[in-house]
Amino acid sequence: MLLEKLCNAVGPSGYEGQVREIIKNEIKEYVDEIKVDNMGNIIAHKKGNGTKVVVDAHMDEVGFIITGYNEDGTLRFAALGGINPKIIPSKVVLIGDEKLPGVIGLKPIHLQSKEERTKAVAYKDCCIDIGSNSKEESRKLVKLGEYAIFDTKFSEFGEGLIKGKAFDDRMGCAVLIEILKENYNCDFYGVFNVQEEVGERGAYVSAYNIQPDIGIALEGTICADMEGVPKHLRATEIGKGPAISIMDHTSIFNNEITDAIEKIAEEKEIPHQRRRAIAGGNDAGAIYTVGNGAKVATVSVPCRYIHSSISVASLRDYKNTVKLMREYLKTF
Repeated sequence: MLLEKLCNAVGPSGYEGQVREIIKNEIKEYVDEIKVDNMGNIIAHKKGNGTKVVVDAHMDEVGFIITGYNEDGTLRFAALGGINPKIIPSKVVLIGDEKLPGVIGLKPIHLQSKEERTKAVAYKDCCIDIGSNSKEESRKLVKLGEYAIFDTKFSEFGEGLIKGKAFDDRMGCAVLIEILKENYNCDFYGVFNVQEEVGERGAYVSAYNIQPDIGIALEGTICADMEGVPKHLRATEIGKGPAISIMDHTSIFNNEITDAIEKIAEEKEIPHQRRRAIAGGNDAGAIYTVGNGAKVATVSVPCRYIHSSISVASLRDYKNTVKLMREYLKTF
């Protein structure tokens, strides 16, 4: 399965090479031209006339970077992207291209003082245990600046559900690959950007070079449809189809485009929902602010537990996102 291949691949921010090779091989038969710019973004072009449309997904996932060594052989580290420190203790990680296993450690709860038990977990309180007994041994095994990712394998479970890492944004990458297999009446660019999780850095470069009229970001987005969360705080819900955003912290999305996408969903009877939150941001924030600017929108696959070691999503939502984007692009 394409999603499984993409989600199991290694690709934290700044280290997207493995994901990039998978995508290039998947799309090469369906596009007129593939370029990789100096940042590492993939720009896939299906040449056409009229409106210049960019559909964007980012290749990188949240991860960690090694910043130092402790005397006992454990490693100091920092986040690559937004990973709340509350969720990291006891998680298994893989370090670098050699996939050296490690476990994120924290002082045991029964040894913590009353003050320690009540304060928030911070990265400085944690370490990565690689089974080493000394700083010297760890230096030989792991270089400073090496990356780490969660050790999580993709699988299906329940009724049509999937679980794995990096759903943000391998979901978007998989959707974009599928829609590139069709032809459309516009000048179409499928762009797979790098370093979104650390500030949409790749998207600024690719958008500046393409100068699109319209930009649509494909994402795996937040979902909190669980017991104890009031309906009005559930940004999206699994099983209710792709989510069309209103705004977020980096973009106010174009009503003309979002209304057109929603109208197509209604006409084609594709399940869909509005994203009922404005938190976060994505590559659309870069696309619509460079050069002459562009009209932008975001369409997302709802994902539970995003930016953690594992997420959950619906295969039906993923397939309906592919269907909705294909139908919308056919309207040009």
